[in-house]
Amino acid sequence: MRSRTLTLAAVAGAALLATAALPASASGSVTPRSAQEGSVSAADLLAKVTSCSQISNGKYKTDDETSATIPVCGKNGAVFWKADMDIDCDGQVTGKCNGDADPWFQDDTAFHQSDGKPLRAESLPYVVVPSTSSIWKYTSYGIKGGGVVAVIYNNKVEYAVVGDTGPTKIIGEASYATAKALGIDPDPATGGADSGVTYILFKNSQVSPLESHSAAVSLGDSLAKQFLQNN
Repeated sequence: MRSRTLTLAAVAGAALLATAALPASASGSVTPRSAQEGSVSAADLLAKVTSCSQISNGKYKTDDETSATIPVCGKNGAVFWKADMDIDCDGQVTGKCNGDADPWFQDDTAFHQSDGKPLRAESLPYVVVPSTSSIWKYTSYGIKGGGVVAVIYNNKVEYAVVGDTGPTKIIGEASYATAKALGIDPDPATGGADSGVTYILFKNSQVSPLESHSAAVSLGDSLAKQFLQNN
């Protein structure tokens, strides 16, 4: 995750660059089908996160220029937050995620595939968590790389994994594939959602192999059912 501090002119320039021809090695891949995924409805999950028992020591910003208004909240078996969605295209170079399309592109992710390679933001739904700080330490709450996340937007549920870490004071980011599946503009330079995204991270969960989206959906559906029973 990167701090989005470029000027509008720079962003516009990056968007134009994204239309340029890419090298043959920068191949794309199939993104997951559109949410809803699993058998648990968005409405049922959202009904369990209407109130917040704050577990973070402070609150996060959604972007550099905003004020800190987003707490991390605790529930039985999960933590959650409600924020925006910035688009993370970091990891392996693909047709949609590369240095031309994304002015903040980095060719690595905090967590890796089972073969040691960075994740593929274009094809793998993953979520970015804030790096450890005095505000909140995600590992202290059973959140780890490959953990399952239910991402909810516009009455749709998409299951993702914890795939990357971001700035210590900003929250609300997910991969290109997550956004696309939820019907959010996935363009890393100009896309995203300003608000209305709920992230429910299930404690002590881990998808294996981390890059298997089908495994995330299967485990996520099971954990979502447990979450409804326990809250």
